[in-house]
Amino acid sequence: MSTEADGETARPGELTARERAVLAVERRAWSGPGPKERAIRERLDLTPTRYYQLLNALLDDPRALAHDPVTVNRLRRLRDARRARR
Repeated sequence: MSTEADGETARPGELTARERAVLAVERRAWSGPGPKERAIRERLDLTPTRYYQLLNALLDDPRALAHDPVTVNRLRRLRDARRARR
């Protein structure tokens, strides 16, 4: 994930600016899906579907865990709980 389609690169072992921005969006508390989806489109220039694809990949990336362990671990627990309910 160190190279994005828009040409953004990061040094080995570091997240790109877009990857850090995705984690920052998840760090915030949102009042509902509308404001969050609007922020995803406006701030990151991503569709919500692409955003969640990137987020899901980040949850398995050790660089993301090193960058923001609280957020990544919280999201991993939520993802695991959803999978267990299926």
